[in-house]
Amino acid sequence: MGNAFRCMSRKEHRGGAAVSRSKRMGSARSGRGAGKLTPAEEELLHRQALAMAIHQHLDAGGSMSRRIDAGGSMSRRIGPGSTSSRRRGDLPDSVMNGKAVQIVLENLETKKIVLVHGEGFGAWCWYKTISLLEEAGLDPIALDLTGSGIDNADINSIATLADYSKPLIDYLNKLPENEKVILVGHSCGGASVSYAIEKCPKKISKAVFLTATMVKDGQRPFDVFSEELASADVFLQESQFLLYGNGKDKPPTGLMFDKQQIKGLYFNQSPSKDTALAAVSMRPIPLAPIMEKLSLTPENYGAVRRYFVQTLDDRMLSPDVQEKLVRENPPDGIFKIKGGDHCPFFSKPQSLNKILLEIAQIQAPTTLLPSNAKTEAIEVTEAKTEQEEEEKTEKSS
Repeated sequence: MGNAFRCMSRKEHRGGAAVSRSKRMGSARSGRGAGKLTPAEEELLHRQALAMAIHQHLDAGGSMSRRIDAGGSMSRRIGPGSTSSRRRGDLPDSVMNGKAVQIVLENLETKKIVLVHGEGFGAWCWYKTISLLEEAGLDPIALDLTGSGIDNADINSIATLADYSKPLIDYLNKLPENEKVILVGHSCGGASVSYAIEKCPKKISKAVFLTATMVKDGQRPFDVFSEELASADVFLQESQFLLYGNGKDKPPTGLMFDKQQIKGLYFNQSPSKDTALAAVSMRPIPLAPIMEKLSLTPENYGAVRRYFVQTLDDRMLSPDVQEKLVRENPPDGIFKIKGGDHCPFFSKPQSLNKILLEIAQIQAPTTLLPSNAKTEAIEVTEAKTEQEEEEKTEKSS
C-alpha cells in the first residue's frame, strides 16, 4: 500500500486570535520532492560516507557537505548523467489534492536547512538526506556537535548543554543579518535545537523535531526517555551502560549501548549497510547535556514555529511516548512516517525528504481565522519508490 504519513495542524493563538495552519499547509503541500537516486548512485554515496566514518579521526573541520570534497557536496560527486546533473533551480511537480503544484524556490522563506544529529551520531548520518535536499535545490548543512562525529573533544569534558551545542550556536551567530535557517534535530539533538531556539530565535525560521526530545520549560532531555529507560535516579544508580571517564568515585560522564542493543533500538527497519556504517561511526554519548533542565521562554522559544515528525515503528522512542510529547507540548504540525524506525534518514529517506520539503514550503501565517475554526487532518499516501523497495529487499536478506 506504500508509505503513508499524516500531517495534523493545531490552531495557534496570536494576539487573542486563532491562526489555522491547515490552510497554509494544504496550499504548500508537496508530493514527489526530489528525484530518486539509482542503486549505483546510492552505493557510491554510502561508500563515501563509510570512508569518511573510518577516517573520522582526521580533523577535516567544517560541515559534512564540505568534508566530502573541498567546497562540494556528496551529490555533486556522482558525475555526469546522474540526476544531480540537472538544473538545481527546477523541482519536480508535487501532488496535492490531485493537482500538480510547481514548487517555486524563490518563494521559500529560506533554502538553508541545518541538520542536527542525535546522541552518539554525527554529521555522517545525514548523508542520504543531504543528497536528496541538494537535489531539490535546497542548501543543507550537517554539523558535528561537541565530541561527536569527527570533532576531537573528549566527551568527559562536556559539562553542559551549552558546551555540547556550541558548534550549532557558533554557526547561527555567524549567519549574515536577516538570514534564517530551518533547524532539524534528531533524537536528543532536539534538546540542542530547543536550546538554539531560546538563544537565537531571530535566526530560525522553523524547527523540526525528528522523533526527538521536544522538551518543555524545566524539563530534561532524559525525562523524555524515562518511561523507556527508568527514572534518572534509578538509571544513574543501576545502568550498566554508564561510563566513568573521570574515575569511578566521580559522577558518570557518558553512556554507550552495546552494538546489539543499538541495532534493536535504533535500526530495526534500516538497511544493513547503514547499520554497519553506524556500528563503526557512533561514539559514546555525553551524559551531562541530556541530564540538564532547559529554561525556555514564550518570548524566544514560543516565537518559532515547531513541527514534529513521528516514526511509527520506533523502538527507542515509542509511538506512545511521541504522542505524549506532542500532546503535552503541541507543535504547529505533526507528520507521521509509517514503517520508520528511530533513524528514518536511513530507513525512510525518501519519506523524510518529502516531509522536509513540505515544511520548507510552509509560509508564515497571513490569515487570521475565528477562534472556533476547525482544523483538518490531511493524509498523504506516497507510493513506494524503487529505492525503498531495494532497501526492503536488502533488509530482509
